[in-house]
Amino acid sequence: MQNAPMPTLGYALFATRWLQAPLYFGLVAAQGVYVYKFFNELWVLLLRCVSGRASETYVMLAVLKLVDVVMIANLLIMVIVGGYETFVSRIGLQGHRDQPEWLSHVNSNVLKVKLATAIVGISSVHLLQMFVDVHHTSRHALLWGRSSTWRSSSRRRSWRTCPAR
Repeated sequence: MQNAPMPTLGYALFATRWLQAPLYFGLVAAQGVYVYKFFNELWVLLLRCVSGRASETYVMLAVLKLVDVVMIANLLIMVIVGGYETFVSRIGLQGHRDQPEWLSHVNSNVLKVKLATAIVGISSVHLLQMFVDVHHTSRHALLWGRSSTWRSSSRRRSWRTCPAR
């Protein structure tokens, strides 16, 4: 009879994982903000192109902004779906035709690698934006952007090739 409190305590602690569920729904709301931002940027780009007020550099920067928004939205999906599946509860999409391939083998390590890869990709897009708009980017920002992107991609490469994982 003395062992009874321990499983109850364990179950209670395990149930606290549901406190994370509202956080994931908050990220879904943030995803909605990025959908709005994407279409707003796209609308401005189209208006400027139709009116003839879009230089080649402007179009390139606007498209990079759209790519950036999509990559951040993809990052959000990975965190929302992968995090919920890993830390809260199984979603139960086995056999569903729309199930993402990576979701069938998601765990915290796979999620970490995917997030790191996405962050490096997003950083690379930001760096490209700075170099395309080099006349409006400070020297400090250019050096910082190049340095941080190199460091994060180096860390990712070394983490992926490290034998002790």
